[in-house]
Amino acid sequence: MQIDLNLEASDFSEALGRFWLLSGRKIDLILGNYDPAKGSPVFTVGGKYTTRGWTEWTEGFNYGSGLLQFDATGETRFADAACGLIVRKMASHVSHMGVHDHGFNNLSTYGNWLRLQREGRLPALQVELCELALKVSGAVQAARWTQTADGGGFIYSFNGPHSLFVDTVRSCRSLMVAHRLGHALLGENDVRHSLLARALRHLEATARYSVFYGEGRDSYDVPEAPGRTAHEAIFNTNDGRYRCPNSQQGFSGFTTWTRGLAWAMLGFAEELEFLAAVPDAELAELGGRQKWSDLMQKAARATCDWYIANTALDGVPYWDGGAPELHRLGDWRSRPADPFNDFEPVDSSAAAIGAQGLLRLGRNLGTASPEGKRYWQAGLTVMKTLLSEGYLGAAPDHQGLLLHSVYHRPNGWDHIPAGRKVPCGEASMWGDYHIREAALYLQRVSRGERDYTFFGCLPG
Repeated sequence: MQIDLNLEASDFSEALGRFWLLSGRKIDLILGNYDPAKGSPVFTVGGKYTTRGWTEWTEGFNYGSGLLQFDATGETRFADAACGLIVRKMASHVSHMGVHDHGFNNLSTYGNWLRLQREGRLPALQVELCELALKVSGAVQAARWTQTADGGGFIYSFNGPHSLFVDTVRSCRSLMVAHRLGHALLGENDVRHSLLARALRHLEATARYSVFYGEGRDSYDVPEAPGRTAHEAIFNTNDGRYRCPNSQQGFSGFTTWTRGLAWAMLGFAEELEFLAAVPDAELAELGGRQKWSDLMQKAARATCDWYIANTALDGVPYWDGGAPELHRLGDWRSRPADPFNDFEPVDSSAAAIGAQGLLRLGRNLGTASPEGKRYWQAGLTVMKTLLSEGYLGAAPDHQGLLLHSVYHRPNGWDHIPAGRKVPCGEASMWGDYHIREAALYLQRVSRGERDYTFFGCLPG
């Protein structure tokens, strides 16, 4: 991508104003027209949100979007609707034993609600409810645990105990928040398992087995292209040994599914932020602050570097860095992404997630430093593209906010419009939520307000 070094956060004021106006209209369309009896809205087909039976991993994004909208605009009706839906609909997600998605569902809802109460933006009437939900969620998520042969472990995916998903790096947030709220997981004979320890061990497993650093892990892990990720890492559950990379939603275990990459970019960057809030004494028992800071920073930098090097000129990636027909686009890195090409789809949702990772890593390293400024400006470059007319669903009857999102290319789930050869023009609930989250983060920074963080829901 071509990084625009002249962009400033203050340059986005008008674009963000237009964005939130459009965002509110999309939320109203869904509240007024989507039938929740069908299940959680997942992605649009012909501009209308539809569901896809797998897990209800997008429900929290739906209600959480209303809280982000209120945060950005102060329009109370969005918060009122979201909070009512959270109370009525989200309890099952708190105790859901079968998924790795607690960070997605519960921090987007109970976490944002608690944060807004802590900030004095909403009445502090449900603090205990939200805290209890987040404590239970973190412990339930931590219970999906596979021990590895190297002495570590990971939160296993819904595929089973053999499966480490790169996505789950963002569910470590649930364990972190629950830990800071004073909670732990109690096992057999009341054995107490530290949620902080399990979160850090999962991050370590992800950094070791899901991220490649050009250090020769396999014949494709070359120094010229560090930072690629595998969607899934497979383990032998009998002895805990790592076996191979794999992919569910990408092209292969040896190519980089860009939304998985983006989850790692954002996950490691925001956990770096959280690390500063953890007392030295707690980290000393687990190897010390330097160990975890170095691990997270190495993974965050590697993945962000791969994104910058392997994304189209305007900062929007194609769905997989090794997609089989990508070569037919020629030198696609030297021009803006083309959502309407005939060979491979772009994935704007990966861009929305990745942009926030770039921005957060840049701020963490310090925008006055050359490295920090590079990541920060890259994040601004991506946001400039995503907030433009080409990626926002301006049509009044289109329920999606961020266009050209892709869900599951291998399964063929994404809608291909008439006359087109690849999916385009549609939105996803995670793409819409994460462009809102990135926009809120950028707006708060540009106004000199407190940074938007997942641990802003904690006291003090």
